[in-house]
Amino acid sequence: MNDVGKPLLRRDLGFAAVALGTVAGALIVGQLATFPNLAPWYAGLAKPSFNPPNWIFGPVWTVLYLLMAFAAWRVLRLPGRTSARRLALTLFFLQLALNVAWSFMFFSAHSPLLGMLNIVPQWISIVATTAIFYRVDRIAALCLLPLVAWVAFAVVLNFTILKLNA
Repeated sequence: MNDVGKPLLRRDLGFAAVALGTVAGALIVGQLATFPNLAPWYAGLAKPSFNPPNWIFGPVWTVLYLLMAFAAWRVLRLPGRTSARRLALTLFFLQLALNVAWSFMFFSAHSPLLGMLNIVPQWISIVATTAIFYRVDRIAALCLLPLVAWVAFAVVLNFTILKLNA
């Protein structure tokens, strides 16, 4: 590699560290709220027949978080400090914060109602993030489509758990 490419590589690696570090941090903090509350609280809730088995959540969220990190990295490394890029990243980090907050609201607070109050705006922020990502980097937007679908499913699941346990 010539000396001209080294600053770009360093920049891209720095953005990768920011994207992976932030998303991994969100994953870890969210799990701090989730794991201690799986049993007995979550295990004792009435759940719908379409509730996935607990073992599926780990692999699904791992893939979703990797896709989120890759998407964020793609947007972070875009040239220039445009308003579209800034909005895209603001929305991305907002939806990530809401994702973490949901774990505390649903699991730590033992409240499907608080989870519901979070997950609807969370899903809207994910859709908005995906739309603005589409304007600045279509591959990044495509990486978020599984998240849009999964959280839409989670909205229905959260709502049903709320109704079954009211």
